[in-house]
Amino acid sequence: MIQTLYNVNEYDQALIDAAVEKMMKELDVLSDLRPGMKVVIKPNLIMAKPTSVPATTHPAVIRGVATWLRNNGITDITLAESSGGPYMAEYMKNIYKVCGVSALADVLKLNDDFTSVPVHTTDGFKNHSFNIITPITTADYIINICKLKTHSMTGLSAGMKNLFGVIPGLEKPQLHYLWPNIEDFSNMILEIDQTVKPNLTVIDAIDAMEGNGPTGGTSHPLKMILGSKDMYTQDYFAAGLMKLDPNSIVMVRQAVEKGLAHPDQIELRGDPIPEGLTQFKIPDSINLDFSSFMPGPLGKLFAKICAKLLKSFPKVDSDKCVGCGKCAESCPQQIIKIKNKKAKFPRRGCISCFCCQEMCPVKAISVKKAL
Repeated sequence: MIQTLYNVNEYDQALIDAAVEKMMKELDVLSDLRPGMKVVIKPNLIMAKPTSVPATTHPAVIRGVATWLRNNGITDITLAESSGGPYMAEYMKNIYKVCGVSALADVLKLNDDFTSVPVHTTDGFKNHSFNIITPITTADYIINICKLKTHSMTGLSAGMKNLFGVIPGLEKPQLHYLWPNIEDFSNMILEIDQTVKPNLTVIDAIDAMEGNGPTGGTSHPLKMILGSKDMYTQDYFAAGLMKLDPNSIVMVRQAVEKGLAHPDQIELRGDPIPEGLTQFKIPDSINLDFSSFMPGPLGKLFAKICAKLLKSFPKVDSDKCVGCGKCAESCPQQIIKIKNKKAKFPRRGCISCFCCQEMCPVKAISVKKAL
């Protein structure tokens, strides 16, 4: 498995274009392409955030990839994404504008088809089908361009998690509701990944996010761009760059167990891993597992008790809350209510998915432990 890494100190278009050129050559992407091919770029545009906040894929990285494609004869290039809110024209138009991708209209087409298609999955999957946004289903070649971040539920948001964005808008909370357990939710993400099968995954880690990601964290620049045709192994590699234990990320561990990720086969090309990388802060919602310190059945009992006592719940700061309703809109359980222009969070029925925290535009939602 070829893993590329290129040091890029800032969002300078010339530096990014040079890195993309070398990446595509090392990965021999040109051999995958043919005239008339329809290429779809799937970025991370989780919500309307300016480029100063490292929550979304930077448009300069997307431009670098799209420009390389055009220089190599590919002209049918579409940017397609379903953000955290409603999958509809006016909502996505604002996302495009605020995230800075509207300026890319000279090198690609911004998706304006907001339909979806039921796609059947492989036999034996727990999910027999997924509704997937139409441009993804009609693509000849899919390039997954994600942002490197920690994540309040999954621990990591990179290539694998980014493809949750092929599920249209408010159907995402339905899948959270269907699979509230982290093991099942992570398996669901892997089933989406294996259904979409991106041809190339690029990770924007020039500026990354740590802490309460995917939207409420803070900047942690790695000053690099990663690229690979093996998304699963690349996520394992990226977790290591963040100084996180890849096996502590459930979907990464599952990818290894299912034979999708092959960390022992990484062949690094490009630049060497920089020295002095520091550990990313983990989200407040991620608990340490102390059961490993307890022997046998006692460890399992201890873990079960701790799971209840240390369970994390979202908590709203009424002073910051603006009553926009994004939290209620994204709640899979539909238990959040807006009263007197403030969000009200009951604990009963909460599955601790933190979709509310993820979609809050003013960072009014924090994490509170049961004990």
